[in-house]
Amino acid sequence: MQTQTGTGQVTLAQARLEASTVFLAKVFNWMAIGLAVTGGLAYLVAQTDLALRIASSPLLIVLLLAELGLVFFLSARIDKIQPGTATGLFLFYSALNGLTLSVIFLAYTRTSIGGTFLITAGMFAGMAIYGMVTKRDLSGMGSFLFMGLIGIILASVVNMFLQSSSLYWTISLIGVLIFVGLTAYDVQKIKTMGEQGIMEQGEAAVQRGAILGALTLYLDFINLFLLLLRFFGGSRD
Repeated sequence: MQTQTGTGQVTLAQARLEASTVFLAKVFNWMAIGLAVTGGLAYLVAQTDLALRIASSPLLIVLLLAELGLVFFLSARIDKIQPGTATGLFLFYSALNGLTLSVIFLAYTRTSIGGTFLITAGMFAGMAIYGMVTKRDLSGMGSFLFMGLIGIILASVVNMFLQSSSLYWTISLIGVLIFVGLTAYDVQKIKTMGEQGIMEQGEAAVQRGAILGALTLYLDFINLFLLLLRFFGGSRD
């Protein structure tokens, strides 16, 4: 009986691991699609006059507010909207962000943007792997990292008036550390969702969960990229 129980436990553990792996793959696939939409559109728009118009007009603020509204809407209503709607909104958000990020091509060289993207991808991959394989429970980091995120947002607002160079670089460095930590934390949280049976809740639940997970990791990646660009981005001036 002990052997049978042990075998059953191993089989259950293997099943959970396989389900988690499949779910993580869905999440990373959608995240990659979102990044491809954003990067491709940002590059294409940067080849036109539209990027300059966005940067020099209230349209930039409108786009940022629209993106913020979409993030809040998707996060709050993900369980109540159709999977296809959630997917469409995520792709629409990625496209909006592509329009917004086209302006970075006006400030930084393409070479430095590409190099920073590779650095971001390497750091993100490293922390994502850590979040997947570590046995340490990272859930306790969540509230601490969230408070840190709120802190740097408030500090950034204050620095808009102070215009302090030292505060700017301090915020940037702390921000990098926060999003590095959030990457590992969010990947472990998504992995746990897979282990706890989301794959058994039906295709709709899986798709909604994958989109929410993709949005979360997409935001981690984009924010980490923009913060690292402050350090590694080469000015066009």
